[in-house]
Amino acid sequence: MKAIKSIIIISLFFFVNSCNNNSKYVYDSGLIHGTIYHITYRSDGEQDLKQEIEKCMHNFDKSLSTYDPNSIISKVNKNDTSVILDYHFKTVFKKAIEVSEKTDGTFDITVAPLVNAWGFGFEKMSNVNSTVIDSLLQYVGYHKVKLVNNKIIKQNSNIMLDANAIAKGYSVDVVSDFLEKKGIKNYLVEIGGEVKAKGVNKEKEIWRVGIDKPIDDSTLSSKVLEDIVYLKNQAIATSGNYRRFYIKNGIKYSHTINPKTGFPVNHSLLSASVFADDCMTADAYATAFMVLGLEKSIKIVENSPNLEAYFIYSNKKGELKIYCTDKVKNIIIKSKN
Repeated sequence: MKAIKSIIIISLFFFVNSCNNNSKYVYDSGLIHGTIYHITYRSDGEQDLKQEIEKCMHNFDKSLSTYDPNSIISKVNKNDTSVILDYHFKTVFKKAIEVSEKTDGTFDITVAPLVNAWGFGFEKMSNVNSTVIDSLLQYVGYHKVKLVNNKIIKQNSNIMLDANAIAKGYSVDVVSDFLEKKGIKNYLVEIGGEVKAKGVNKEKEIWRVGIDKPIDDSTLSSKVLEDIVYLKNQAIATSGNYRRFYIKNGIKYSHTINPKTGFPVNHSLLSASVFADDCMTADAYATAFMVLGLEKSIKIVENSPNLEAYFIYSNKKGELKIYCTDKVKNIIIKSKN
């Protein structure tokens, strides 16, 4: 399962076309959730909504940031019985359980102890070995937590939640919903690589986003696009093991942790980009697919009418190959220039 996904700087890179000086499009950017955000929207009177947008995102952190000791999720992890769950927390928790059930538990919000042990979480890294992992697995399993009467009920008090593999996508949805309530019909919201777009850009064209070639680079200095796609009234989220990893004793450890085995995944699927109506759903499935691997992920996508996917994988010869659904094939822009 992927941890601190919010600090992966851009699994995909988006394009905003320039236009004439009479444009009413506003461009805002900054830092949030430990990553970078870029938001472009058509605003009547060129009103800049940056302060209100950032307020939305900061309120979101108060609910779901494991790095804020006073957030709702942090209080749940500390078994604070006085904590009051808000709409954001309950929305993300319910979606996490839904995706867990549909992916045979490969997406799991209770993965926090494992994520921390491998050094990708909100606590200091442990000296990891099989014995340590075995001792932690008893506290992992989405079926061990329930939402009952606005309270999180745990089977064991040592169970902790980590929403980082879904929260950033949901944050994109929160900002998008805010813009729509303001009457904005044309926008692109990107937070740490997760994107949702509606309407058209400055040149009255459908928004375009790029999908990264999965090149190992934990310094985030390398970026090569594999493809560019149109994004029309839809969200896309990408997960991969080529940005967030470390090498110890010659072994690469990725941030995607399998909640069933307790160990980082190591298979041929290098990058999973998922298209959905909302970014929270796309984000969660992108994480789950990186755990499941190529073949099982394809089966789920084929049986999920509301999901589309673009997978980059390595064949037996070590060559990069692409699998994408038919609808995605139709939105790929042939020229990358």
